[in-house]
Amino acid sequence: MTATIVLASASPRRRELLRQIQVRYKVVAASIDETPAPHEDPITHAERLAHAKALAVWQRTRTALPVLGADTVVAIDGRILGKPKTQAQALEMLRRLSGRTHEVFTAVCLLHEGRPLRALSRSKVRFRPLSDEEILAYWETGEPRDKAGAYAIQGLGAIFVQHLEGSFSGVMGLPLYETAELLRQTGIEVL
Repeated sequence: MTATIVLASASPRRRELLRQIQVRYKVVAASIDETPAPHEDPITHAERLAHAKALAVWQRTRTALPVLGADTVVAIDGRILGKPKTQAQALEMLRRLSGRTHEVFTAVCLLHEGRPLRALSRSKVRFRPLSDEEILAYWETGEPRDKAGAYAIQGLGAIFVQHLEGSFSGVMGLPLYETAELLRQTGIEVL
């Protein structure tokens, strides 16, 4: 099977979502600094990183295939909640999300013939109130360790989600509607 795009991500979730819509891809993970710039808002951060990932892979490989970069940002009160580095960070993030609505932004950038095509998915997620015991038990599962906002909507974290307005796949890490639209612009039909 010949790849039709290059995925600039090692994320198993993004690979799973591309397989779901039957897009053939090869993975070339991007290695970039994902630290937010000073005073960078969540949308700008997600869009900058999606583009930087795609560009880094395109510059490294010089492939003729379109290169897909994506970045997901969880934010509450304008604050970016990245991937927790410690248990304390994860517990603090989950306490902050407990009983509240937060936003998830997933930016997608498809570099095609050197030209960036961009899309943004914006979702609102409401968590039910969480007890400290639940938060600690969730941490112990291992799931929060490499997830923006310290949770996975496609995993055990789904039991915390009281309401979702927006894109489930976008919260998961790759908004399929927006991605399919960008692929169509390059001549790649999903159906």
